[in-house]
Amino acid sequence: MGIRILGTGGYLPPKVVTNNDIAAALDTSDEWIYSHTGIHARHVAEDGETTSTMAAKAAKAALEMAGVAPEDVGLIVLATSSPDYGTFPSTACVVQDLLGCVNAGAYDLQAACAGFIYALEQARGFVNFYPEKKALVIGAECLSRILDWTDRSSCILFGDGAGAVVIGNDEEPGVSSTKTTAHTILGADGKGQAFIMRTGGTREALPLDPLTGIPLKPEPSIAKLTLQGHDVFAFAVRKLSKVVGDLCEKLCTTPSELDRVFAHQANGRIIEATARRMKLPIEKFWLNLETTANTSAASVPISLDQAVRSGELKDGMKIVLVGFGAGLTYGGTYMTWPNL
Repeated sequence: MGIRILGTGGYLPPKVVTNNDIAAALDTSDEWIYSHTGIHARHVAEDGETTSTMAAKAAKAALEMAGVAPEDVGLIVLATSSPDYGTFPSTACVVQDLLGCVNAGAYDLQAACAGFIYALEQARGFVNFYPEKKALVIGAECLSRILDWTDRSSCILFGDGAGAVVIGNDEEPGVSSTKTTAHTILGADGKGQAFIMRTGGTREALPLDPLTGIPLKPEPSIAKLTLQGHDVFAFAVRKLSKVVGDLCEKLCTTPSELDRVFAHQANGRIIEATARRMKLPIEKFWLNLETTANTSAASVPISLDQAVRSGELKDGMKIVLVGFGAGLTYGGTYMTWPNL
């Protein structure tokens, strides 16, 4: 069964950090960063902003577009790699309270930059099983709080923000008819777990008292993000093109017949290489990372909301949402888009 996207929403913090701002503190330049990433600037959360507050703002915009009251939401799935709290409570529960979605179940999903695709597929199952209910799917990140801003290889890549969609069953009027959304591909390759990794967690043993064997209070440490850029690049280009190609094959169409591809905004060079590999004009790919950078799980829904609100999506357009991320994870969804 299909679903219908009833509304979209997005939020980017007003604070902007440019490449020149970073270059003032680190040995780099706007020219170098842009030539390697396609990024000129990124939005960064201000004091008082968190993953949950940004998620709530994006979700509120989506609910308003959909004309859905908070109490009519039955499920909230929030994809994030930068939750408000280290383990629990889930950020989705914080968002549920902020929005007043008193009748909704809520949980977080962690599939890194592919998280929104995973979350959308899980929510599809919910609304298909409960066709009278609505689900809120959110991708939100506050990555600036977990970055090492002295590491020029990683801090230049990421930004903060949130995107959201409200979905219902396919019989409802809405901004998109996604009867083909059952044609979703999700996958993972754990052999690449070290390609993108943030240290910390239970795999790092606590220091023990040599006499009693009792764990000592661990010294405060800063978790480090490690990124094997060349391996990630090769994986991303290979998987993005394969997922899009496989989705089109299932639907007896070809990538050339797609109107828009909403790919995860990780790196402009990755998207350009993917377009070349698929023999598609770069104009078919939505690009916004020049000013947003990599917002991880938020990048696809932010892009989708921008396209909806700008009027770029037209009646009958065939589109694919596709992402990849740490894990390694990947996924894509094919849908058809009618007028608002």
